[in-house]
Amino acid sequence: MGGGSQLAAACDLRFADQGASFGVTPAKLGVVYPSSSTRRLVALVGPATAKFLLFSGELIGAERALRTGLVDEVLPADLLAERVRAFTRVLVARSQLTQDAAKEFAGGRTDRDTYWSERARACGDTAEGAAAFVERRAPRFTYTPAPGGGTPGEPPAATSG
Repeated sequence: MGGGSQLAAACDLRFADQGASFGVTPAKLGVVYPSSSTRRLVALVGPATAKFLLFSGELIGAERALRTGLVDEVLPADLLAERVRAFTRVLVARSQLTQDAAKEFAGGRTDRDTYWSERARACGDTAEGAAAFVERRAPRFTYTPAPGGGTPGEPPAATSG
């Protein structure tokens, strides 16, 4: 249970079916939860909910997980797979450049505003997005992330974990 919640907390987005349960259970076993996982959980759900989960080891349902930010959407089990497929199509159609920069910024990396602004101008995605908006058509973005998830020409951003 705790390993699954730890894995979920490490994901950028989380979708769950209505019957899902979540828990962080090391207190039931006398295990010290890793500091990197604890920081990730606190950043996701806040200190109060993280402490509740860590101290008690109690399970919470999908609706409470949604309220606390542990999951992003809760759906009936029979609709979950199609929603994830549909949302994946949305993400693929959006600017990968924007997503890469947002992931860095949301993860606490605040020293790369200039880098990302220069990348946006250099790759042409900003101009393409504006042109597509004016022309009322879907944009054709060209930026692609570097292999391995790093930024082209840069080492991958440092992560906590």
